[in-house]
Amino acid sequence: MKTSAPGRTCSIAMVLLSLLAVLHTSTPQKNDIDIYSLTVDSRVSSRFAHTVVTSRVVNKANVVQEATFQVELPKRAFITNFSMIIDGVTYPGNIKEKAAAQEQYSTAVARGESAGLIKATGRKMEQFQVSVNVAPSAKVTFELVYEELLKRHLEVYELLLKIQPQQLVKHLQMDIHIFEPQGISFLETESTFMTNELADALTISRNKTKAHIRFKPTLSQQKSPGQEDTVLNGNFIIRYDVNRTLSGGSIQIENGYFVHYFAPEGLPTIPKNVIFVIDKSGSMLGRKIQQTREALIKILDDLSPRDQFNLISFSGDATQWKPLLVPASAEDVNQARRYVAGIQAQGGTNINDAMLMAVQLLSNANRQELLPAGSVSLIILLTDGDPTVGETNPARIQKNVQEAIAGQYSLFCLGFGFDVSYAFLEKLALDNGGLARRIYEDSDSALQLQDFYQEVANPLLTAVTFEYPSNAVEEVSQDNFRLLFKGSEIVVAGKLQDQSPDVLSAKVRGHLHMQNITFQTEIRVAEKEEEFQSPKYIFHSFMERLWAYLTIQQLLEKMILASDAEKQALETRALNLSLQYSFVTPLTSMVVTKPEGEERSEVAEKPVETENKRKHFHLGSSYADSFLTERSGYRGPTGPSGKAPGNPGRIGPQGPVHSPSHRLTYHGVRDLLLPDMLLAPSTPDEVDLRIKARVSAIPSDTMTQRHQERKHSGSSEDTSQPAKTDSPPAPIQAPPVILTLPGQSVNHLCVDIKHSQGPMNLLSDPDQGVEVTGQYETEKAQFSWIEVTFKNPQLQVRASPEHVVVTRNRRNSAYKWKETLFSVTPGLNMTMDKAGLLLLSSPDKVTIGLLPWDGPGEGLRLLLRDTDRFSSHVGGTLGQFYQGVLWGPPAAADDSRRTLSVQGRDYSATRMSAHHRVKRPALEMGEAEMRSPAHGGRKRLSPGALSLMRVLQAWAPGPGSALPSMLWGWAPPRLHSIPCIGEAHLNIHLLLKK
Repeated sequence: MKTSAPGRTCSIAMVLLSLLAVLHTSTPQKNDIDIYSLTVDSRVSSRFAHTVVTSRVVNKANVVQEATFQVELPKRAFITNFSMIIDGVTYPGNIKEKAAAQEQYSTAVARGESAGLIKATGRKMEQFQVSVNVAPSAKVTFELVYEELLKRHLEVYELLLKIQPQQLVKHLQMDIHIFEPQGISFLETESTFMTNELADALTISRNKTKAHIRFKPTLSQQKSPGQEDTVLNGNFIIRYDVNRTLSGGSIQIENGYFVHYFAPEGLPTIPKNVIFVIDKSGSMLGRKIQQTREALIKILDDLSPRDQFNLISFSGDATQWKPLLVPASAEDVNQARRYVAGIQAQGGTNINDAMLMAVQLLSNANRQELLPAGSVSLIILLTDGDPTVGETNPARIQKNVQEAIAGQYSLFCLGFGFDVSYAFLEKLALDNGGLARRIYEDSDSALQLQDFYQEVANPLLTAVTFEYPSNAVEEVSQDNFRLLFKGSEIVVAGKLQDQSPDVLSAKVRGHLHMQNITFQTEIRVAEKEEEFQSPKYIFHSFMERLWAYLTIQQLLEKMILASDAEKQALETRALNLSLQYSFVTPLTSMVVTKPEGEERSEVAEKPVETENKRKHFHLGSSYADSFLTERSGYRGPTGPSGKAPGNPGRIGPQGPVHSPSHRLTYHGVRDLLLPDMLLAPSTPDEVDLRIKARVSAIPSDTMTQRHQERKHSGSSEDTSQPAKTDSPPAPIQAPPVILTLPGQSVNHLCVDIKHSQGPMNLLSDPDQGVEVTGQYETEKAQFSWIEVTFKNPQLQVRASPEHVVVTRNRRNSAYKWKETLFSVTPGLNMTMDKAGLLLLSSPDKVTIGLLPWDGPGEGLRLLLRDTDRFSSHVGGTLGQFYQGVLWGPPAAADDSRRTLSVQGRDYSATRMSAHHRVKRPALEMGEAEMRSPAHGGRKRLSPGALSLMRVLQAWAPGPGSALPSMLWGWAPPRLHSIPCIGEAHLNIHLLLKK
């Protein structure tokens, strides 16, 4: 059987490998087709990934059933082999020239059958799918192979496998082997389906040059709690980087071929002159223009003081913000922010005039010698539609812009959504030394814009050329490049001549800011070849396939820019290489044969980027100009699960399980009133703060009245029945911050922030290398955002009510709340469960929890655990409570009063009693009711309240754990007393277990 791999052309974006193996039946009896084995073996040798997906199924029914095999793979990958083994007979996939397979394809389409086996799914993926009828008790083995060169994006390579088997699998195993002769400098894993129960199924081992990641869950680990469905539904990601130095890069040799990786460390960034050309036509109205403004403001903040910039906005006409480029000073950036905030969408789309205005700005500055010597000039165009005003012919616009730029500046084009011709933008960018990227209309569109800018924000070298001795190498891939950006990598590959010297030398030339630079490297061929002879698990002769893969990708790109005469020669060479190395490319097709009695063959063709998504061009058309591919485009609508519509695979319910027959009831409260308390600091010059128990379920006026009655009667406990009132209960609100007291794991401080201006430094500990800041909105009584910054690893987590954004090495990753996340990074673990509790933890660090609260007083909540790990240098609004906090003894006259000392300041606190009982097992039910003896009625808990209750149960695990009572106004079990203190701008409720 041949070993090969699937593929796809993709934009200069993050390189991802992705897998989805789903088998289902065409009848409701899902388990009649049983997947008894599913394995993924991915071997990454020197960035080149070779992935084999093998699935074995059996038909347990007594009738013929249909089994469907689906695999999602990255668009940059090339499929190289597929086969089915049925009753011992192998049915292979044969790769042919597209024209040779076209007649079969057209015949099947004419019969109304879907003959295309590959279709686009999502932004970076495409899906391979084949179905076959399986006789009773018969077994089928499916095997798909695909290959891809991993591309360095913002300082990491990324391999992504998507897991969604739709059923429990007896033998499920993923093995990822990585071999990098340069040495692995960084490795992390991330999953959107992993839980703590699955953590034992994941093993990671690595040494200097090798890594092995294995995921092998048992049947019990695969089961979702209380059900027979699988929990495996999501992404499994490996990110890594290699060791680098300030040198000519790494040259590696295997079986007569070489590859040269170039990404030197330590180079200074070249100053840039950048003009942002922003479409503000009517089609940008609403969310698009809002996200564009948001992204631009962030991008402006990231400009270096050495940069120059200007802004052009256009609709029917083009308008420039300033007559000249301006330095990125704090004053000019603030003015630009205000200008961007005022951009409104209306009118038509005049791309031609806007682009020529941008070029004219740079050309005028160049003539007047206003551009710094050695600087780099960039134009970044963002548009969401085709030209409708002025010059509307795409070919003429491309010609006008290319003649105006004349090779002096680089143009980058961003297409927002699917109303724009991507092929037009791609050629416009490639003609002028840049690249194109599609921005998807989604909640993270602003982040997509920011990430693209980060890719081009730091140019390191210009005019980069690679030189090798003419008597040593041949058939070298592209060897000259306009720009090298920080965080990326240039790759050159070629073939060694038969009589090549024992020593291979290479020179890399380029331009720094103010000087030319040459890197020279020499290697001994025999020594380098030995590096790939010892590792047992790598696939050999991979470097020849790497060279072919890279050459085909570059030939396809050159065809976009070539004249008709040149295009034919390029196409012929790319086709011959595709057939020789069995790659499914835009020029070839794979014919999949089937057993007698079924449709005898189907055709797999690589999907192409259509001119306009909404025109629904079918993907089986013959190869023409429309083959121009977008390297990271979305390829079709998906459902909430990320699956294409119509996939009958069932996914279990995401929300709580409703069980009306089980109710959570609170009983027997003698007195649950939390009265107003006068909190008087012991120092006479402090201002008194009156703190209300705003979280009680009893109206505050009733609480105050009854508190006064108890005071006058001298009774410490009111045994009368609760006073009746027609007023509704106060809203159930969660405190914005929950802290554990230092050294006392059973105690919590629940903090209400009473006033705040601007971002707050909540806590910082230089010894722990952590800082937490946040913006608190007093009127809404909630955080609008909370940001956690770690020094080691250098990572930032910014949480908002909408989502969580993790930033590392200028790379942003967005995660939605309540979507499972399990990330293991050296020095930090990051997990999120379906309740939305995000935990940031490490064996030697304080655990930080972030939680979205969607009940009354919705917003973010901050929780801290393992606070005994704080150092003596901890500070901040909340950090101060971990510096010398002391409780004084009870007052002699009233043991309900105590003194709390915080950093030398004394506060008088009053303790009131509350006794309640809770049926804790009922917390596991999805719907519950609680009875308030004080209010004489029942109150149903919202799903949000139940979720938070479960979260807090997990936060303080163990029998009788304390749950903060002010979440809903009724205290949890064994809650003994609630002292309250006040400090400057905080109300603090202390919860103690009895």
